[in-house]
Amino acid sequence: MGERDAGMVSVVDDDASLRRSVRNLLTSVGFRVQAFASAEEFLDSPQRANTGCLVLDLRMPGMNGLELLKHLGATGSRIPVVILTAHGDDEARQRALQAGAVAFLGKPFRSDALLDAVRTALNR
Repeated sequence: MGERDAGMVSVVDDDASLRRSVRNLLTSVGFRVQAFASAEEFLDSPQRANTGCLVLDLRMPGMNGLELLKHLGATGSRIPVVILTAHGDDEARQRALQAGAVAFLGKPFRSDALLDAVRTALNR
């Protein structure tokens, strides 16, 4: 299965330049990507049903990333989540992984680390 067939990667981050950077990186290797400025925008999108992996920021206005992660788990969603955050202390990492995140990466991130995490998540 090629990356184009692996499912949509949805990126949720309130930072427009980061959304653009992550989208450009992922599309450059063949992933289909949809980007959202907030958790609420993602939840309201019809693209949610096509999401094979979610790349999610923790700190956002409104519903934060951990709240979205917990909401998805509580509603039975099986979308694998990769956390990408500038606030990656040990407590935040532990809480995100306990809530079901498959990877927890700090910003700034290494491109290969993000690509590896997304591929791993899509293969779950």
